[in-house]
Amino acid sequence: MKKYSFLITIITFAGYLSFSSCTDDFLSAESAGNLEAGAPATEEVIFSNLVSAYQILLFDSYADYNYNSLLLMSDLRSDDCFKGGGSAGDQQQLYNLATFTSTPSQIIGGLWKIYFVGIARCNNTILSAENALEGSNPDNVKRYKAEALFLRAYYTHLLWKFWGNIPYFTQPLEYPFLAPQYKADEIYAFIMDDIKAAEDLNILPMATKGNEIGRANKAALLMLKARVVLYQKDAAKYAEITADMAAIIASNEYQLFDDFDKLWESEGEFSSESIFETNQLPSGRRWGGAWEGYGTNLPAFISPEGLTDPEEVFKGGWGFSPIRPFLWEQLFEDKDTRKEGSINNWRGKTYNPRFQDTGYFNRKYAARIGYNDLPGDQDLNYGNNLRIFRYAETLLNYAELVGVLNQSAQQGVSAQDCFNEVRNRAFNGTAPALTINETNLKLEKRREFIGEGMRFWDLIRWGDAVSILTENITETTPGVDGKNPVTWTWSRTFTPEKKYLPIPQNDISKTEGTQFPLIQNPGWN
Repeated sequence: MKKYSFLITIITFAGYLSFSSCTDDFLSAESAGNLEAGAPATEEVIFSNLVSAYQILLFDSYADYNYNSLLLMSDLRSDDCFKGGGSAGDQQQLYNLATFTSTPSQIIGGLWKIYFVGIARCNNTILSAENALEGSNPDNVKRYKAEALFLRAYYTHLLWKFWGNIPYFTQPLEYPFLAPQYKADEIYAFIMDDIKAAEDLNILPMATKGNEIGRANKAALLMLKARVVLYQKDAAKYAEITADMAAIIASNEYQLFDDFDKLWESEGEFSSESIFETNQLPSGRRWGGAWEGYGTNLPAFISPEGLTDPEEVFKGGWGFSPIRPFLWEQLFEDKDTRKEGSINNWRGKTYNPRFQDTGYFNRKYAARIGYNDLPGDQDLNYGNNLRIFRYAETLLNYAELVGVLNQSAQQGVSAQDCFNEVRNRAFNGTAPALTINETNLKLEKRREFIGEGMRFWDLIRWGDAVSILTENITETTPGVDGKNPVTWTWSRTFTPEKKYLPIPQNDISKTEGTQFPLIQNPGWN
């Protein structure tokens, strides 16, 4: 897997970070070189604070002793997969998440905590950059600040999507580490403020290359803006993000990776299609460590238990998140390479069927032989990078904005050409003709982004969640070689207030009677 000097720097500094954030104070965090607020900061201190902010990206699957893969936590609420695992009670909080029956005391607390830590570390970076010692390289300091603003906006937008009405702060907090809670629309405004501030610094390159790969860039910033604006349905900014997508396309800095299947292998990491991704290393994470390590647990989590792959490419795992049969059997057109590039069909192969087994599993982030060969807790330490923004999303964003949301084309970029470009890659250059309209755009996004944590959020912003995610269905687990099939039912009801998760009761209790008491999200009392 490709590793670069900036990313190795993150790991080097990680050994020196102080993790007060793993205490009970979810809004507190320290980082290397952390200074008293307002104190002069050397360039080295500013950079070390920035590195500590980037490190949060490595906690994509197991932190604070919780399984909390960002992609999986999003997809479990979609109609692309089931919960799986050993039983409904195996990781009960995940079953509750998938059935919209979470409770304030049984919730995915890992994501809640790690991204607040990320905000705190970004605050440290921004504050130190604003107090840089005379003699520091002004361009370096400006860039560090822009990257920290991007990361703060990124971490905040995840909390905003999952919980909506959250505490927010931009300065280091003093004991007892409390901050005011804001409404979701106010949080949206804070996110947009950070994005604009980073843009106004005018320092981020459109793409990062060479030893800087892994750092935030302008394209990532513009992609984050597009995600946030589209999710908020802020039509007043549609023209702006249309121009942003056109700017990324017209820059010619990115292009689709030729082979969709190989995009998810090590050779596809930091490829021509990658705008921003994490860099996971197959080492460092251990069962007894809540805030350390560099590998990811996601591949083990979503691969079938006891798998014997006759081609010796994939390994077994824990059997969570089986893909729904509809995706394999009905979603794709003939000869669409994304079908076999996104889904592993293990029906008829040797593995141990578990709860809600379908025989189909996520291929993109599957456990692969050779991706965690170093000694240690291997199930926690796969080296599969998490793709956060890729160029295919840029093209489909532009296609949606112009072809569905009726925005004017920018810089001579054709929405239909963007749509066709994604499809032609999927069909090796021979895609059947398909005109952009709302139905086709929605289908194309689902086909392109299976297993990438996109589907649930799209259903919410399109207004389709109530009708699609309210279900009462019967499925049959085929069993290995078709033997001993098991029929089971799946029932859940989605209502608009379930767009947000309940705020963890533990943190509500801590703030009772204080200056900033947390108020539970509607519908979860």
